[in-house]
Amino acid sequence: MKILYYDCFSGISGDMNLGAMIDLGVDKDYINKQLAKLNINEFELDVKKDSRKGISGTNLNVLVNHNHEHDHHMGHHHHRNLEDITNIIMGSQLNDNIKNISMKIFMQVAKAEAKVHNCDINSIHFHEVGAVDSIVDIIGAAICFDYLNADKIISSPIELGSGFVKCAHGLMPVPAPATAEILTGMPVTTGKVSFEATTPTGAAILKTMVNEFSMRNHFKTIKVGYGIGNKDIGDIPNVLRVMLAEDYENEENDFEKSQAYIIECNLDDMNPEIYNYIVEKMFNLGASDVYLTPIIMKKGRPGTKISVLCSIEKEAVISSTMLRETTTLGIRKYKVTKDMLQRKFKSIETKYGDISIKVGLINGKEIKYKPEYKDCKTASEKFNVPIKDIYDEVERELIKVNIYNETGKSNE
Repeated sequence: MKILYYDCFSGISGDMNLGAMIDLGVDKDYINKQLAKLNINEFELDVKKDSRKGISGTNLNVLVNHNHEHDHHMGHHHHRNLEDITNIIMGSQLNDNIKNISMKIFMQVAKAEAKVHNCDINSIHFHEVGAVDSIVDIIGAAICFDYLNADKIISSPIELGSGFVKCAHGLMPVPAPATAEILTGMPVTTGKVSFEATTPTGAAILKTMVNEFSMRNHFKTIKVGYGIGNKDIGDIPNVLRVMLAEDYENEENDFEKSQAYIIECNLDDMNPEIYNYIVEKMFNLGASDVYLTPIIMKKGRPGTKISVLCSIEKEAVISSTMLRETTTLGIRKYKVTKDMLQRKFKSIETKYGDISIKVGLINGKEIKYKPEYKDCKTASEKFNVPIKDIYDEVERELIKVNIYNETGKSNE
């Protein structure tokens, strides 16, 4: 399992995060190439080596060319609303995963600002976070997460700092109100440094992406990256440390692990003829599994629960399709971790022709075998024999070539 571990002993900002990602090995040219898909010409990344209190790493700043302040793709340089941000992201050529992550991070900021200012989320103007540098920090973070493709992201408690910070509305106590709102429910520390250690952008990145908060140290570190901040006050270095690691506790099992979503809704008022259409639609959209469960709903009404297992990348399209195509008024979704055997395919020769076999492995050892249904169905139709006979023939051939597990039984 690939892990990203955030050590936020001196907080986190958007530029520190992007600096740490580059220091960790994400290629700057790759980030620039992806950011170019936004069709923005008003910024450049200033990346250089720097150090704080003897710790060297990568310092990143987004340099804004104010000559392009009224770029027609971006609108005004400041005070963009959620619709402006959405158009920037969704109108780009970035892949769906990057778009999805970027929108989720911005939504964290939008929800916090709306609550702080007691107004509708669509009327929020992002001020500093709507500026080009913060847009680049957030979308750049999404690009890096997509590139690294970690199975799990863990963070230490987050240092907030102390004192006051100048915002668009005046001097605010640290943490700024939007930062405090975003970090609700997350473990934090305060007062270790005498400045704003964590910004709304940094907080939103962690709120969106972190799966677990822990002072965890039982993993195998592969590489360490340092994002160098622009403050140099006090004894604690203004750096963000990010570790790329592997979970050695699960190494012996040699499982393939991945994060996924389960998306569900309960229905008691939909035409039963539509269910098969929904199931096929979900599979065509890339769902890993779709299943229906009979349930009893309120007032004793019989109903059906639709459950869809899908990748993180497919979550948005699956959710919107379920809301559009069924009679439900709402859905549930939650993240799960999938443990899967390593898999490979081999072909076995039978009197009914070659049949593909899906093989499950653990620690490189073959332990499960499953004939491919489509091959068995094709052979059954071609030779006009029951499909059970095809499966039996495959089982006999598997025994002959000695690729059964220790029990000698098929796992079909």
